[in-house]
Amino acid sequence: MTPQQNDLLCRVEGDAPMGKVMRRHWMPVCMSEEVAEPDGTPRRARLLGEDMVVFRDTEGRVGVLDERCPHRRASLVYGRNEECGLRCLYHGWKFDVDGKVTDMASEPADARLRTAVRTRAYPAREAGGFVWAWMGDPENPAPFDPPVWTKAPDDRIAIVKIHAECNWAQVLEGSIDSAHSSSLHSSNMPTATDVSGSTATASQWLRPSADKSPRLQVERAPFGFRYAAIRTPIHDPEQQDYVRTTLFVAPFTVMIPPTDRYKLAQMLVPIDDVNCMFYWIAWHETKGISSEDWRRFCDAVPGVDVDPITFRKFRNAQNGYLQDRAAMKAGDFTGIKGIPTQDMAMWESMGPIADRSHDRLGSSDRAIFEFRKVMLGLAMNADAEPPARGYRNSDLFTFEGMVRHGNDWRLAQPPEPVMP
Repeated sequence: MTPQQNDLLCRVEGDAPMGKVMRRHWMPVCMSEEVAEPDGTPRRARLLGEDMVVFRDTEGRVGVLDERCPHRRASLVYGRNEECGLRCLYHGWKFDVDGKVTDMASEPADARLRTAVRTRAYPAREAGGFVWAWMGDPENPAPFDPPVWTKAPDDRIAIVKIHAECNWAQVLEGSIDSAHSSSLHSSNMPTATDVSGSTATASQWLRPSADKSPRLQVERAPFGFRYAAIRTPIHDPEQQDYVRTTLFVAPFTVMIPPTDRYKLAQMLVPIDDVNCMFYWIAWHETKGISSEDWRRFCDAVPGVDVDPITFRKFRNAQNGYLQDRAAMKAGDFTGIKGIPTQDMAMWESMGPIADRSHDRLGSSDRAIFEFRKVMLGLAMNADAEPPARGYRNSDLFTFEGMVRHGNDWRLAQPPEPVMP
Protein backbone atom coordinates (compact mmCIF):
# COMPACT_ATOMS: atom_id res chain seq x y z
CA MET A 1 0.00 0.00 0.00
CA THR A 2 1.11 3.54 -0.68
CA PRO A 3 1.05 6.12 2.13
CA GLN A 4 -1.89 7.76 0.34
CA GLN A 5 -3.86 4.51 0.32
CA ASN A 6 -2.97 3.98 3.96
CA ASP A 7 -4.44 7.37 4.88
CA LEU A 8 -7.55 6.62 2.83
CA LEU A 9 -8.04 3.36 4.72
CA CYS A 10 -7.37 4.69 8.20
CA ARG A 11 -8.52 8.29 8.60
CA VAL A 12 -12.13 8.87 9.62
CA GLU A 13 -12.35 12.40 11.03
CA GLY A 14 -14.02 15.37 9.37
CA ASP A 15 -14.65 14.87 5.65
CA ALA A 16 -12.38 11.83 5.33
CA PRO A 17 -13.88 9.37 2.81
CA MET A 18 -13.70 6.47 5.28
CA GLY A 19 -15.63 8.54 7.79
CA LYS A 20 -18.33 9.01 5.14
CA VAL A 21 -18.45 5.24 4.69
CA MET A 22 -18.89 4.77 8.44
CA ARG A 23 -21.71 7.33 8.55
CA ARG A 24 -23.82 5.11 6.32
CA HIS A 25 -24.09 2.62 9.16
CA TRP A 26 -25.59 2.63 12.64
CA MET A 27 -22.67 2.77 15.07
CA PRO A 28 -22.41 1.55 18.68
CA VAL A 29 -21.95 4.51 21.01
CA CYS A 30 -21.72 2.66 24.32
CA MET A 31 -23.11 -0.33 26.16
CA SER A 32 -26.68 0.00 27.45
CA GLU A 33 -25.46 -0.90 30.93
CA GLU A 34 -23.40 2.31 31.01
CA VAL A 35 -26.60 4.36 30.95
CA ALA A 36 -28.94 1.85 32.57
CA GLU A 37 -30.37 4.18 35.21
CA PRO A 38 -33.08 6.75 34.31
CA ASP A 39 -31.83 10.19 35.36
CA GLY A 40 -28.44 8.55 35.98
CA THR A 41 -24.94 9.80 35.27
CA PRO A 42 -24.42 11.00 31.67
CA ARG A 43 -21.60 9.28 29.80
CA ARG A 44 -19.06 10.71 27.41
CA ALA A 45 -18.59 9.04 24.02
CA ARG A 46 -16.53 9.83 20.95
CA LEU A 47 -16.97 8.46 17.43
CA LEU A 48 -15.27 9.53 14.19
CA GLY A 49 -13.69 12.45 16.04
CA GLU A 50 -17.04 13.79 17.31
CA ASP A 51 -17.65 14.21 21.05
CA MET A 52 -21.04 13.10 22.37
CA VAL A 53 -22.91 12.74 25.62
CA VAL A 54 -25.25 9.80 26.24
CA PHE A 55 -27.99 9.76 28.88
CA ARG A 56 -31.23 8.02 29.80
CA ASP A 57 -34.07 10.35 30.72
CA THR A 58 -36.75 10.02 33.38
CA GLU A 59 -39.00 8.00 31.08
CA GLY A 60 -36.21 5.59 30.06
CA ARG A 61 -35.51 7.10 26.64
CA VAL A 62 -31.87 7.26 25.55
CA GLY A 63 -30.46 10.47 24.11
CA VAL A 64 -27.20 10.98 22.22
CA LEU A 65 -26.30 14.67 21.95
CA ASP A 66 -23.35 16.83 20.95
CA GLU A 67 -21.27 17.00 24.11
CA ARG A 68 -20.88 20.78 23.90
CA CYS A 69 -23.72 23.02 24.98
CA PRO A 70 -24.60 25.30 22.02
CA HIS A 71 -24.62 28.32 24.34
CA ARG A 72 -20.96 28.65 25.37
CA ARG A 73 -19.59 25.17 24.53
CA ALA A 74 -19.37 23.84 28.09
CA SER A 75 -19.53 20.05 28.41
CA LEU A 76 -22.94 18.51 29.04
CA VAL A 77 -21.28 15.44 30.56
CA TYR A 78 -21.29 17.30 33.88
CA GLY A 79 -24.94 18.31 33.49
CA ARG A 80 -27.93 17.50 35.66
CA ASN A 81 -29.98 14.62 34.25
CA GLU A 82 -33.48 15.24 35.58
CA GLU A 83 -37.13 15.64 34.61
CA CYS A 84 -36.72 14.35 31.05
CA GLY A 85 -33.73 16.44 30.08
CA LEU A 86 -30.06 17.20 30.48
CA ARG A 87 -29.35 20.60 32.04
CA CYS A 88 -26.03 22.37 31.48
CA LEU A 89 -24.46 23.44 34.77
CA TYR A 90 -23.06 26.68 33.36
CA HIS A 91 -26.26 28.66 32.71
CA GLY A 92 -29.04 26.12 33.17
CA TRP A 93 -29.96 25.47 29.54
CA LYS A 94 -31.79 22.15 29.31
CA PHE A 95 -32.17 19.74 26.37
CA ASP A 96 -34.37 16.70 25.78
CA VAL A 97 -33.31 13.50 23.96
CA ASP A 98 -34.25 15.09 20.62
CA GLY A 99 -31.99 18.11 21.18
CA LYS A 100 -34.87 20.52 21.81
CA VAL A 101 -34.40 23.26 24.41
CA THR A 102 -36.92 22.78 27.22
CA ASP A 103 -35.59 25.54 29.49
CA MET A 104 -33.17 28.48 29.41
CA ALA A 105 -32.72 29.56 33.00
CA SER A 106 -30.50 32.49 32.00
CA GLU A 107 -32.92 33.96 29.43
CA PRO A 108 -36.25 35.80 29.77
CA ALA A 109 -39.38 33.69 29.42
CA ASP A 110 -40.29 35.35 26.12
CA ALA A 111 -36.79 35.24 24.59
CA ARG A 112 -36.85 34.21 20.93
CA LEU A 113 -33.66 32.30 21.59
CA ARG A 114 -35.74 29.66 23.40
CA THR A 115 -37.35 28.50 20.17
CA ALA A 116 -34.46 29.30 17.83
CA VAL A 117 -31.84 27.05 19.40
CA ARG A 118 -31.45 23.30 19.25
CA THR A 119 -28.44 21.13 19.93
CA ARG A 120 -27.40 18.31 17.67
CA ALA A 121 -29.17 15.08 18.55
CA TYR A 122 -28.13 11.84 16.89
CA PRO A 123 -30.98 9.40 16.12
CA ALA A 124 -30.56 6.57 18.64
CA ARG A 125 -31.68 2.95 19.05
CA GLU A 126 -31.07 0.25 21.64
CA ALA A 127 -30.47 -3.39 20.76
CA GLY A 128 -28.25 -6.29 21.75
CA GLY A 129 -26.79 -4.59 24.82
CA PHE A 130 -25.77 -1.41 22.97
CA VAL A 131 -26.88 2.15 22.31
CA TRP A 132 -26.57 2.83 18.56
CA ALA A 133 -26.39 6.21 16.84
CA TRP A 134 -26.89 7.38 13.28
CA MET A 135 -24.15 9.88 12.33
CA GLY A 136 -25.21 10.46 8.74
CA ASP A 137 -28.04 12.65 7.44
CA PRO A 138 -30.35 12.93 10.48
CA GLU A 139 -33.38 13.28 8.21
CA ASN A 140 -32.65 10.07 6.31
CA PRO A 141 -31.31 7.38 8.63
CA ALA A 142 -30.95 3.92 7.17
CA PRO A 143 -33.34 1.27 8.48
CA PHE A 144 -31.97 -0.16 11.70
CA ASP A 145 -31.09 -3.85 11.31
CA PRO A 146 -30.44 -5.32 14.78
CA PRO A 147 -27.15 -7.20 15.13
CA VAL A 148 -27.15 -10.98 14.83
CA TRP A 149 -26.66 -11.51 18.56
CA THR A 150 -30.13 -10.10 19.30
CA LYS A 151 -31.32 -13.60 18.36
CA ALA A 152 -30.19 -14.50 21.89
CA PRO A 153 -32.00 -13.40 25.08
CA ASP A 154 -30.48 -10.39 26.81
CA ASP A 155 -29.18 -12.53 29.66
CA ARG A 156 -27.22 -14.66 27.19
CA ILE A 157 -25.34 -11.73 25.65
CA ALA A 158 -22.01 -10.81 27.26
CA ILE A 159 -19.83 -7.86 26.22
CA VAL A 160 -16.19 -6.93 26.78
CA LYS A 161 -15.20 -3.32 26.12
CA ILE A 162 -11.61 -2.02 25.93
CA HIS A 163 -10.04 1.17 24.57
CA ALA A 164 -7.26 0.65 22.01
CA GLU A 165 -4.67 3.38 21.52
CA CYS A 166 -4.30 2.98 17.78
CA ASN A 167 -6.18 3.25 14.51
CA TRP A 168 -9.28 1.16 13.93
CA ALA A 169 -8.02 -0.59 10.78
CA GLN A 170 -5.03 -2.30 12.40
CA VAL A 171 -7.35 -3.51 15.17
CA LEU A 172 -9.79 -4.91 12.63
CA GLU A 173 -7.02 -6.55 10.64
CA GLY A 174 -6.05 -8.36 13.82
CA SER A 175 -9.61 -9.56 14.31
CA ILE A 176 -9.86 -11.11 10.85
CA ASP A 177 -6.41 -12.71 11.06
CA SER A 178 -6.98 -16.39 11.90
CA ALA A 179 -3.29 -17.36 11.68
CA HIS A 180 -2.12 -15.27 14.63
CA SER A 181 -4.23 -17.13 17.18
CA SER A 182 -2.10 -20.27 16.82
CA SER A 183 0.96 -18.32 18.00
CA LEU A 184 -0.02 -15.22 19.97
CA HIS A 185 -2.84 -16.95 21.86
CA SER A 186 -1.34 -20.44 21.97
CA SER A 187 -1.32 -20.54 25.77
CA ASN A 188 -5.02 -19.60 25.87
CA MET A 189 -5.97 -21.76 22.88
CA PRO A 190 -3.87 -24.90 23.31
CA THR A 191 -4.02 -28.08 21.29
CA ALA A 192 -5.99 -30.88 22.90
CA THR A 193 -6.24 -34.49 21.75
CA ASP A 194 -9.63 -35.21 23.32
CA VAL A 195 -11.78 -32.55 21.61
CA SER A 196 -13.36 -32.44 18.15
CA GLY A 197 -13.83 -28.68 17.98
CA SER A 198 -13.16 -25.45 19.89
CA THR A 199 -14.07 -26.33 23.47
CA ALA A 200 -14.40 -23.58 26.07
CA THR A 201 -13.34 -24.08 29.67
CA ALA A 202 -13.27 -21.43 32.38
CA SER A 203 -9.78 -20.33 31.31
CA GLN A 204 -8.98 -21.73 27.83
CA TRP A 205 -10.31 -22.68 24.41
CA LEU A 206 -9.10 -26.15 23.52
CA ARG A 207 -8.46 -26.90 19.84
CA PRO A 208 -8.25 -30.17 17.87
CA SER A 209 -5.31 -29.06 15.73
CA ALA A 210 -1.66 -28.11 16.17
CA ASP A 211 -1.44 -26.63 12.66
CA LYS A 212 -0.08 -23.06 12.84
CA SER A 213 -0.15 -22.30 9.10
CA PRO A 214 -3.77 -22.50 7.92
CA ARG A 215 -4.68 -22.49 4.24
CA LEU A 216 -7.03 -19.60 3.56
CA GLN A 217 -9.88 -19.50 1.04
CA VAL A 218 -11.79 -16.22 0.64
CA GLU A 219 -15.24 -15.57 -0.82
CA ARG A 220 -16.77 -12.14 -1.46
CA ALA A 221 -20.30 -11.56 -0.13
CA PRO A 222 -22.84 -8.69 -0.05
CA PHE A 223 -21.83 -7.88 3.54
CA GLY A 224 -18.08 -7.90 2.80
CA PHE A 225 -16.48 -11.32 2.66
CA ARG A 226 -16.07 -14.58 4.51
CA TYR A 227 -13.15 -16.93 4.54
CA ALA A 228 -12.13 -20.37 5.74
CA ALA A 229 -8.94 -21.10 7.66
CA ILE A 230 -8.28 -24.76 6.92
CA ARG A 231 -6.00 -26.67 9.29
CA THR A 232 -4.80 -30.25 9.56
CA PRO A 233 -6.50 -31.90 12.53
CA ILE A 234 -4.87 -34.26 15.00
CA HIS A 235 -7.34 -37.07 14.33
CA ASP A 236 -8.05 -38.55 10.87
CA PRO A 237 -6.08 -35.98 8.85
CA GLU A 238 -6.35 -38.25 5.81
CA GLN A 239 -10.15 -38.00 5.93
CA GLN A 240 -10.98 -34.50 7.16
CA ASP A 241 -9.90 -30.89 7.69
CA TYR A 242 -10.41 -28.64 10.67
CA VAL A 243 -12.20 -25.56 9.30
CA ARG A 244 -12.84 -22.21 10.97
CA THR A 245 -14.84 -19.58 9.05
CA THR A 246 -14.74 -15.85 9.74
CA LEU A 247 -17.02 -13.09 8.38
CA PHE A 248 -16.04 -9.49 7.79
CA VAL A 249 -19.23 -7.43 7.88
CA ALA A 250 -18.30 -4.01 6.54
CA PRO A 251 -17.37 -1.58 7.81
CA PHE A 252 -16.34 -2.57 11.39
CA THR A 253 -17.80 -5.94 12.46
CA VAL A 254 -16.11 -9.34 12.49
CA MET A 255 -17.87 -12.61 13.29
CA ILE A 256 -15.28 -15.12 14.42
CA PRO A 257 -15.63 -18.89 14.81
CA PRO A 258 -17.68 -20.05 17.81
CA THR A 259 -16.82 -22.35 20.69
CA ASP A 260 -19.04 -25.14 21.92
CA ARG A 261 -20.62 -22.77 24.46
CA TYR A 262 -21.05 -19.43 22.71
CA LYS A 263 -20.87 -17.57 19.43
CA LEU A 264 -18.52 -14.63 18.98
CA ALA A 265 -18.39 -11.23 17.27
CA GLN A 266 -16.20 -8.17 17.52
CA MET A 267 -16.84 -4.53 16.64
CA LEU A 268 -13.80 -2.33 16.03
CA VAL A 269 -15.28 1.15 16.22
CA PRO A 270 -13.25 4.25 15.28
CA ILE A 271 -13.10 6.82 18.08
CA ASP A 272 -10.94 9.07 15.90
CA ASP A 273 -7.94 8.65 13.61
CA VAL A 274 -5.68 7.19 16.31
CA ASN A 275 -8.05 5.56 18.83
CA CYS A 276 -10.52 2.70 18.61
CA MET A 277 -13.08 1.04 20.89
CA PHE A 278 -12.86 -2.75 20.94
CA TYR A 279 -16.07 -4.65 21.71
CA TRP A 280 -16.12 -8.43 22.02
CA ILE A 281 -19.54 -10.06 22.21
CA ALA A 282 -20.19 -13.65 23.31
CA TRP A 283 -23.73 -14.96 22.94
CA HIS A 284 -25.87 -18.02 22.36
CA GLU A 285 -29.57 -18.64 21.99
CA THR A 286 -29.66 -21.37 24.66
CA LYS A 287 -26.18 -21.74 26.22
CA GLY A 288 -23.80 -18.78 26.48
CA ILE A 289 -21.69 -17.26 29.23
CA SER A 290 -22.47 -14.62 31.85
CA SER A 291 -21.03 -11.11 31.50
CA GLU A 292 -19.07 -11.59 34.73
CA ASP A 293 -17.50 -14.85 33.55
CA TRP A 294 -16.84 -13.51 30.05
CA ARG A 295 -15.01 -10.46 31.36
CA ARG A 296 -13.08 -12.64 33.79
CA PHE A 297 -12.12 -15.03 30.96
CA CYS A 298 -10.84 -12.08 28.89
CA ASP A 299 -9.11 -10.41 31.87
CA ALA A 300 -11.18 -7.32 31.08
CA VAL A 301 -13.11 -6.76 34.30
CA PRO A 302 -14.08 -3.08 34.83
CA GLY A 303 -12.32 -1.75 37.91
CA VAL A 304 -9.84 -4.64 37.91
CA ASP A 305 -8.36 -4.74 34.41
CA VAL A 306 -9.84 -1.64 32.75
CA ASP A 307 -11.04 1.74 33.96
CA PRO A 308 -14.82 1.44 34.52
CA ILE A 309 -15.51 4.84 32.90
CA THR A 310 -12.99 5.20 30.07
CA PHE A 311 -12.29 1.45 29.54
CA ARG A 312 -8.60 2.19 29.19
CA LYS A 313 -6.39 -0.78 30.10
CA PHE A 314 -4.46 -0.97 33.35
CA ARG A 315 -1.96 -3.20 31.50
CA ASN A 316 -0.76 -0.90 28.73
CA ALA A 317 2.21 0.25 26.67
CA GLN A 318 3.41 2.57 29.45
CA ASN A 319 3.96 -0.35 31.83
CA GLY A 320 4.90 -2.90 29.17
CA TYR A 321 1.50 -4.60 29.52
CA LEU A 322 2.95 -6.00 32.78
CA GLN A 323 4.60 -8.70 30.70
CA ASP A 324 5.91 -11.51 32.91
CA ARG A 325 9.19 -12.88 31.53
CA ALA A 326 9.40 -15.48 34.29
CA ALA A 327 6.02 -16.84 33.20
CA MET A 328 7.33 -17.00 29.63
CA LYS A 329 10.28 -19.10 30.74
CA ALA A 330 7.84 -21.35 32.60
CA GLY A 331 5.85 -21.98 29.42
CA ASP A 332 3.42 -19.08 28.90
CA PHE A 333 3.92 -17.93 25.31
CA THR A 334 3.48 -14.15 25.73
CA GLY A 335 3.71 -13.44 29.46
CA ILE A 336 0.79 -11.05 28.91
CA LYS A 337 -2.47 -11.64 30.72
CA GLY A 338 -5.69 -11.82 28.69
CA ILE A 339 -6.40 -12.52 25.01
CA PRO A 340 -7.49 -8.92 24.23
CA THR A 341 -4.43 -7.40 25.92
CA GLN A 342 -2.14 -9.77 24.02
CA ASP A 343 -3.75 -8.49 20.82
CA MET A 344 -3.50 -4.86 21.86
CA ALA A 345 0.19 -5.18 22.69
CA MET A 346 0.71 -6.14 19.04
CA TRP A 347 -1.72 -3.60 17.53
CA GLU A 348 -0.50 -0.65 19.57
CA SER A 349 3.16 -1.57 19.01
CA MET A 350 2.62 -0.79 15.31
CA GLY A 351 2.17 2.89 16.20
CA PRO A 352 -0.95 5.12 16.19
CA ILE A 353 -1.38 4.45 12.45
CA ALA A 354 0.59 1.51 11.07
CA ASP A 355 2.69 2.23 7.98
CA ARG A 356 1.45 -0.51 5.66
CA SER A 357 3.85 0.49 2.88
CA HIS A 358 6.48 -1.60 4.69
CA ASP A 359 4.32 -4.74 5.11
CA ARG A 360 5.55 -8.05 3.72
CA LEU A 361 2.38 -10.11 3.44
CA GLY A 362 2.20 -13.86 2.90
CA SER A 363 -0.37 -16.51 2.01
CA SER A 364 -1.82 -16.46 5.54
CA ASP A 365 -2.71 -12.79 4.99
CA ARG A 366 -5.31 -13.34 2.27
CA ALA A 367 -8.06 -11.93 4.48
CA ILE A 368 -5.95 -8.83 5.08
CA PHE A 369 -5.58 -8.35 1.31
CA GLU A 370 -9.34 -8.72 0.92
CA PHE A 371 -10.19 -6.29 3.74
CA ARG A 372 -7.98 -3.60 2.25
CA LYS A 373 -9.46 -4.07 -1.22
CA VAL A 374 -13.04 -3.97 0.07
CA MET A 375 -12.59 -0.89 2.23
CA LEU A 376 -10.46 1.07 -0.22
CA GLY A 377 -13.13 0.39 -2.84
CA LEU A 378 -15.82 1.76 -0.54
CA ALA A 379 -13.74 4.81 0.39
CA MET A 380 -12.96 5.66 -3.23
CA ASN A 381 -16.72 5.71 -3.90
CA ALA A 382 -17.74 7.34 -0.62
CA ASP A 383 -19.87 9.99 -2.35
CA ALA A 384 -21.79 7.47 -4.48
CA GLU A 385 -25.18 6.11 -3.55
CA PRO A 386 -24.57 3.00 -1.41
CA PRO A 387 -25.69 -0.28 -2.98
CA ALA A 388 -28.59 -2.26 -1.58
CA ARG A 389 -27.48 -4.31 1.41
CA GLY A 390 -28.61 -7.65 0.03
CA TYR A 391 -28.57 -9.38 3.41
CA ARG A 392 -29.99 -9.30 6.94
CA ASN A 393 -27.80 -9.47 10.03
CA SER A 394 -29.96 -12.25 11.43
CA ASP A 395 -28.95 -14.51 8.50
CA LEU A 396 -25.22 -14.34 9.20
CA PHE A 397 -23.35 -17.24 10.78
CA THR A 398 -19.89 -18.70 11.20
CA PHE A 399 -18.73 -22.31 11.32
CA GLU A 400 -16.14 -24.24 13.27
CA GLY A 401 -15.58 -27.98 12.98
CA MET A 402 -14.47 -30.87 10.84
CA VAL A 403 -15.20 -31.04 7.10
CA ARG A 404 -14.67 -34.27 5.19
CA HIS A 405 -12.24 -34.14 2.28
CA GLY A 406 -14.14 -33.42 -0.92
CA ASN A 407 -16.90 -31.47 0.84
CA ASP A 408 -17.25 -27.70 0.31
CA TRP A 409 -16.69 -25.65 3.46
CA ARG A 410 -19.15 -23.07 2.11
CA LEU A 411 -21.96 -25.58 2.64
CA ALA A 412 -21.03 -26.39 6.23
CA GLN A 413 -23.75 -25.29 8.64
CA PRO A 414 -23.54 -24.82 12.41
CA PRO A 415 -25.81 -27.06 14.49
CA GLU A 416 -29.22 -25.62 15.31
CA PRO A 417 -29.49 -24.53 18.95
CA VAL A 418 -31.47 -26.94 21.08
CA MET A 419 -34.27 -24.96 22.66
CA PRO A 420 -35.07 -25.77 26.32
